[in-house]
Amino acid sequence: MKKKTIVGLRELRENIETYISRVEKGDSFVVVRKSKPVFKISPLDDDSSGLWEPVIDFTKIKKGGVAIADLLSRL
Repeated sequence: MKKKTIVGLRELRENIETYISRVEKGDSFVVVRKSKPVFKISPLDDDSSGLWEPVIDFTKIKKGGVAIADLLSRL
């Protein structure tokens, strides 16, 4: 198990890409604001892949996707 760290909200905002990278590697963080815990950031569980399902892949219809104006005109 990776380590859990406390991080300030400002630090998180200013260095979000660093923290995203660390979460992807398995680290978890408790985010504090004014010395009080606000929320926790942690990696998704391995079984969380079932949370997302594609509704439609517009790149299969047309390379590069479909223009929103074309899509809306057909609704």
